[in-house]
Amino acid sequence: MSPLKDQFLLNPKIHFLNHGSFGATPLPVFQDYQRWQRELERQPVEFLGRRATTLMADSRVALGKYLGTHSDNLVYTQNVTIALNIVARSLELGSNDEVLTSNHEYGALDRTWRFLSKERGFKYVHQKISLPLSTTQQFADDLWQGVTPRTRVIFLSHITSPTAILFPVAEVIRRAREQSILTVIDGAHAPGQIRLDLDSLGADFYGGNLHKWFCAPKGAGFLYAQPDVQLLLKPLIVSWGYESETPSDSRLVDYHEWMGTRDLAAFLSVPAAIEFQEKHDWDRVRADCHGLAREALNQIETLTGIPSYYPDDSWYVQMFAVPLPDSINVSRFKARLYDKYRIETPVHEWNEKKLIRISIQGYNTEEDIKALINALRHLLSEHI
Repeated sequence: MSPLKDQFLLNPKIHFLNHGSFGATPLPVFQDYQRWQRELERQPVEFLGRRATTLMADSRVALGKYLGTHSDNLVYTQNVTIALNIVARSLELGSNDEVLTSNHEYGALDRTWRFLSKERGFKYVHQKISLPLSTTQQFADDLWQGVTPRTRVIFLSHITSPTAILFPVAEVIRRAREQSILTVIDGAHAPGQIRLDLDSLGADFYGGNLHKWFCAPKGAGFLYAQPDVQLLLKPLIVSWGYESETPSDSRLVDYHEWMGTRDLAAFLSVPAAIEFQEKHDWDRVRADCHGLAREALNQIETLTGIPSYYPDDSWYVQMFAVPLPDSINVSRFKARLYDKYRIETPVHEWNEKKLIRISIQGYNTEEDIKALINALRHLLSEHI
């Protein structure tokens, strides 16, 4: 059994291979989360009225050290969707402009950009990325075929949701900066799954989830903005931070942190999540998870006879997606996996392909992989 299995609250009767959807919070971090909630309820006025600003600032300092940036470049949001809605709605784009993205993006943010393109008249361009992948150069060249003189923004996932590919975004960011194109990176799956140094990465805007691989409670995410582009951002919710009588050193924080009365416990639990990772040698945990993911991927490829999209294991980390036969019924296949074999993992259609996405976290073991392979072997033979 994994030494981390007892640290999570997951139902032991389920083979949970879907950490990538909503994450799972370790017990010590969850207890810290509940401690903050109780502290708020003991004296709400003192907590929200007199302590919240300092508490949030301290938490951002810890997060900034973890992410490789100054805390003034960060603001807490509930998730990436909110973080990148702030960015997308702030940018003044019009009928002469284009936003370039890939055909691997997350549905909620795809919808955000499509909605705004209809409202404001800019063109939202999906560039196809050739599969299977080969090299960083090929990836960047494929994407760059969609760049035109009208391209103002490149929006891209760091690790994709449907295909679980670790995109080489650093090369894209470098090229974009040379041509004065803004970069907006969806890092929903990155914090906790890979090491990040946001200042070195160089993206103009980066949104991250902390409730997934970082293992913070639900409702914890962040927005990062380079200092030279922070003035472009407008508050999604106009509240007391706008025209603040006591402004801080960061307009980003002033404009975007306070959205009215809300539970701050998830944000304040972020240092506990960092401490949990440090205590359990998270570099080793990630490496062990990657090894288990590689083993599972190889077994599924052997079982289906269908090659994955990855040329090698540098293109995925703890999460991977592999094609299934075109003949399967996605909804029935997923339901049988859960109802009969108690396996929680997404099965979905993407660009007319049937995919299964597997997430490996520190609580997963070879027994989970054996159960998955056994289930797939039976279901594929039954032509579900």
